[in-house]
Parts: sequence; C-alpha cells; structure tokens
Amino acid sequence: MSGATNPSGHSRAVPRRLWTIATAVLVGVVVSGCAGQAAAGAEATSQATRAAGSPNDAMQAAAAIDAFGFDFYKSGLTSSGNDVFSPASIVLALSMAQVGARGETASQMDAVLHSALGVGGGNGINSLSQALARLSGTFKGPAGTEHQQTLRIANAPFSQRGLQLEGPFLDTLASRYGAGLRLVDFQSDPDGARRLINSWVSDKTEQRIPELLQKLDSSTRLVLVNAIYLKAPWLEPFAASGTKTAPFTRPDGSQVGVSTMSLALSEGRYASGSGWQAVELPYLIGPLAMTIVVPDDLAAFEHGLDAARFAQITTGLQAAEVDLTLPRFKVETKSDLSFALAGMGMPLAFDPSRADFSGITTQEQLYIKRVVHQANIAVDEKGTEATAATAVVMAVATPAPRQPVTLHVDRPFLFAVRDTETGAILFLGRVVDPSV
Repeated sequence: MSGATNPSGHSRAVPRRLWTIATAVLVGVVVSGCAGQAAAGAEATSQATRAAGSPNDAMQAAAAIDAFGFDFYKSGLTSSGNDVFSPASIVLALSMAQVGARGETASQMDAVLHSALGVGGGNGINSLSQALARLSGTFKGPAGTEHQQTLRIANAPFSQRGLQLEGPFLDTLASRYGAGLRLVDFQSDPDGARRLINSWVSDKTEQRIPELLQKLDSSTRLVLVNAIYLKAPWLEPFAASGTKTAPFTRPDGSQVGVSTMSLALSEGRYASGSGWQAVELPYLIGPLAMTIVVPDDLAAFEHGLDAARFAQITTGLQAAEVDLTLPRFKVETKSDLSFALAGMGMPLAFDPSRADFSGITTQEQLYIKRVVHQANIAVDEKGTEATAATAVVMAVATPAPRQPVTLHVDRPFLFAVRDTETGAILFLGRVVDPSV
C-alpha cells in the first residue's frame, strides 16, 4: 500500500493479503449502535429508525466490497512487502461521504465503490450488518467449552459545531450506518478534536489502533470514521507443541526460518488449480473463515486475480484431509489513500474547487482532504485478532499560504500612476536609465 509503514511479522506471503480481503467481505459491515439514539457526547442526531434488511441487499453489499477490494489490490498501489488492508472499512467510511456527494463527484465515487451493487445510500450495508451480527458472542466449541468470538464494527461522524448538515444525510447515517453525530470544534481546537477521534478509534479497536490521525487543522469540518475489531478462535486450533521453526521461501528465492504451526485437518476444505493451492480454515462460528491461497508464482497469480477469479477458487473448495503448515504472522500497515483512490477514478472528491458534497452541507464547500487507513492482523495457534480503521477527513478549501518573493528593479521598467478604483491611468512611462 502506498506510503505504508514498515510491517511487522514474518516474510511476505500472498495468503495473508488475500485472506484479509475475503474476511473483510465477510465481516465488513456490522454496524454498532442504534438509529435514533444520540452517541455519547453528541448534541444533535437524526431520529430516523433503523431500516429492515434484506438478504439480496446484503449479498450485493458484500459483492461491492469484494470488487472494490480486488480493484484496490490490483491497482499497483500496494507495496511489494507484507501488507494488510480492510476493503470493508475503506468502503464503509467512503460510502458515508458518498451519501452526500452530488453530480459527477457522486458518479465517480459510485464507480469506484461499486455503489450500483448496493453500497452507499442503498440498504446493502444495513442488511449485511444485520446478517452478520450473529457472528459475535459466546459460543461452544466442538468439545463443549465456551469461547468468545468478537466482531465489532462501528461508524461515527465527527462534525464541526455549528455546521448545518442536511437532514437526509443525517437520516441515512442513522438508518443505514447506526451512526449518531458527534460535535467537536475543529476550527478553534483541531488537536483536541483529533484526540477525541483517536480515543474513539482506540476504544473500538481494543487499543490496537491508538492514534489513527496524526494531525488535523482548522480547515477540517467533518471526519467520517469507521473502526473494525475482530477476535476469532479457530474451530480447530493448532497445538502449540506442534509449532516449529521451518524455512519460508521469499519471492527472491532466499529462505528464512519462521515459527510454523501445523494442523492435520480430517475434514478440511481444499482446492487446487494450475499453479496454486487453497485451503479454508473456519473460525469457531461459521461462515467466518480464513481462505489461504498459495501460488507457485506470486506475481503471475496476482496479475490475473480479481473478484470473479477469487470466487471461482472459494466455490471450488471441497472436503479433504489436509496436512497443513502455516507460519504465525503479524502485519500492520498505515497510509493515506487519497492518491490511490483518486487514481482509481474518483479525483473530483479530492478537488477543493470542484468537489460536490452539497448533500452533506450547503453552508460551505467540502472536499475530501485525506483518507487515512490503518490495519493490523495477528495469527497464531489460537486464532486471529485483527483491526482496521478509516478516517475520511473533509475540509473547506483554504487559500494557499503566501510565498515570499524577491523583485530587484535593476533593469529598464515601465510605470503607471493610476486610479485603482476606476482603472484610469494618470501617468504612464518607462525608465531605461535612472542615473540621467
């Protein structure tokens, strides 16, 4: 991912990034909170009630998130090293802004976010949230032992106090995203607002993302934030005693020793094709699962990868006995997605003079100044813990700071004495030699 921090953990393997996309599609849109309820500290919110969901809308929203994820993966803007990102978090945050986009700005965002499939102002996100809410709670494993599986996704708009937001925009945030408005003062205390946003994200991600935003300035008017937290145990955990140091081959052919887990799956789900193998590891509560794809040639496989290709792989999984080894790994990435998203086809949203978000407010002309995304994942013998957060920072255009200039009148020049109100020139002349 462009601008990513150095990731932690073991050497790069494509299954990590592929799983992140697939799992984000599964877990991506559980919305916490209730429409019509003001969030803690909010001074204003919509009174709209939560809309009923539909299975078809949920499937369309999942397909849209999936399609965006592979578009982003293949955009050439991801790094060549370890990587993790959450298509679900990015789409959720951006689609809140898209609700208020108008004209060509909206059309570009629709195309990039695949909004025709139900994201944004449609009912897909709400429907998917209701369909996936059952994946969080206390459940019994195969041996009858109780385990906790947590899947939490929350959305929050932080608005400048006094900014007049449009009613339909607030209604959609409440009825589709379960998001109540939080009022802050970006203009007088941008750093205080930043700390409040970071605190909210830290709380929703169990402190795994303590500082999403490094800086805000007084031009900020609205920050739309999504946060995802997942902690899921394996249906069949790896035995810690089976973890050994084993070689892992990097893309350049060199090898490194890494802590590698092992598991004999008597009823696993496996698929293979020309140049690749795949396996699915279910978490305690299905249909949540990790899909791992191991290609013979990473670069060649990625070149032909898209949402349809990945769907072919997952639908081809069949019951099999699998002797599996898998490295333990941790990966973390953080970056500003503005350049990437503009390059994917929505540059108007980032243009201070041309962006149209009049569906959010007509009081000031807003544009998207930054889209900050951070994600991390840790996989071990017990299961997976992963978090992601995205902040869409919306601001008003501010004049560029004046740059000092130097002008030495050391050569022939013209002069005019004029009335600046009427433009009338009273005297006009030139100087070619001031010494005479």
